[in-house]
Parts: sequence; structure tokens; C-alpha cells
Amino acid sequence: MVTLKQIEALHWIARLGTFERAAARLSTTQSAVSKRIQELETTTGLPLFDRTHRGARLTESGEQVLALGREMMALQSRILDLRSGAETPARRLRIGVTDLSALTWLPRLVAVLRKTHPAVTVEPDVDLTRNLHERLLEGERDLVVAPQLAPDPDVVTVPLADVENAWMSRPGLVKRRGVIAMQELTRYPIVTQGNRAGSGVLYARWFKSQGIALERTMSTDSMMAAIGFIVAGLGVGYLPRHCFRPLVREGKLVIVPTRPALPPVPYVAMYRRDGPTAFLSGVAALARKVCDFSRQLQG
Repeated sequence: MVTLKQIEALHWIARLGTFERAAARLSTTQSAVSKRIQELETTTGLPLFDRTHRGARLTESGEQVLALGREMMALQSRILDLRSGAETPARRLRIGVTDLSALTWLPRLVAVLRKTHPAVTVEPDVDLTRNLHERLLEGERDLVVAPQLAPDPDVVTVPLADVENAWMSRPGLVKRRGVIAMQELTRYPIVTQGNRAGSGVLYARWFKSQGIALERTMSTDSMMAAIGFIVAGLGVGYLPRHCFRPLVREGKLVIVPTRPALPPVPYVAMYRRDGPTAFLSGVAALARKVCDFSRQLQG
């Protein structure tokens, strides 16, 4: 194996110009330094010094090994700095969110994380609720923001916000004005979200509890596709009321009030109990502070 002692010897020889000076800098003997270099050449299978010239002149391969070796030395220094708290630990945050968070406040969260945790690399993943939850349990995601489907003893759940949804349609599709009964609304084609989307699962349960049977449905796992279908007049569908109010103001959609009204969808941040809970707890608290499902494309 390549060792840090070998890399240090290579570094100081290149910097000071001779094996003798490198040995003095490392508080060891010249023969010990020579042995480290021989071991490094044997391990890498590369000639590190041009021995046709006097002095310690690196070959091209030697320069390449030295460049990589200095990265090893820098990592060692950062690890030792953790002992004194001199540097924030380098981390990566694999965060999973659904379409609505990505469309609204996720960029704000990433921007704040860059300021508060500059050493953290954020890796966002936008997918359906069930897919994200499965990846969380399998350890492929560190933290997930999605509708809460059911409690899980292995997962810490932090409530973020409730999202109010409303039935919407293209102007003129629903002829009756004012509040209409849900049973009457079911006579129209209904655009729903699929069984892997959090809102789709929660509302399917609610329809069943209310004894509401949807006769004609068009199901999609994509919220953006659902918006397209509704705006095109292919059916009536539920959308986050405040987030898509601009489409109502532009005259592309109208809100269809119903009795009973749709219940809100609870969004939560989730992370595994066996993960780095202190760090993830802080991220979840930050998400709770910045989350805002009411406006699109937040900077």
C-alpha cells in the first residue's frame, strides 16, 4: 500500500531538492528516506526520479504521483483539524424531495445550506414519495421531504407544513357555479395522482373513507403532467391551491369549491434513526424554517 510516510518523503525531496535535506526535515536518516522512495516505486511500478541526472529530479510519473500524494496529505491535515474543531467536517447530503418542493422552496434550502455548511455537498433527488421512502430505508438517501403516509419506527419524522389542495379545472368545463357536492363532481373526468405519489395515496384513502367512487379517472405520477391535463380541459384535478393561484389569475384555471373540501396534505422531513442524527436534525430544522409551498421558483 501507498503510505503517508512515503508520500511525505516524496514531497520533501521534491521541495528541498535532496534526500539529505528531506531526511533532516522528517527527523530521520537518509537511508530511511531512500527506502520509502524505493517502496513507493515498487508499489506504484513507476520510476519517480530521473537517475540519469545529478540531484533529485522527478520524472513525469513522479510529478503525477506527487500531485495525487499532496491531496492525501491535505486530507490527513483536515482529519487532524477535526480534533481541534478548526474545520467543519466535509459531508455530502443526499436529499430526496417530491415535485412540489423542487418547484417551490428547495433552491432556498440549498442556498442556505451553502452558507451555513460550506463543506457540505448537496445531492438532490426529485422523485415520487414511495420511491424516496424506499431509498431512505435502503440507505440510499440521507433525508427525504414528502407527504407523510404512515409512521415508521425506524424513521425520525419532523413536521414541516400542511399543503392545502383545491379542485381546479379549465374555465367552462364545470357548468355549475358555487359549491358542489363531491358526488356531483365525480360525473366529470377526474385527473388524479398515482399510487406512488404521496398525495395520490392520501386522497385515495380519503375518497374511500368518504364513500366517494371516482368513475372516470386519468391517473399520472407526474404533477406537471397533471397540470397539463387539467389546463387542457381533459378533466378536473386537485392541485396545491396557493402554489398554482397564478394560473387562476391568468384565467387558465378556475377553482371548483366542493363539499366536503379536500383535507390538507401533511409534508414532513424524514431521516433514519441510525444515521448522523445531529447533522440531519439540523438540516430538518432548517427545512422547517425555509419551507414555503405557496410560491413557485423561490430564489
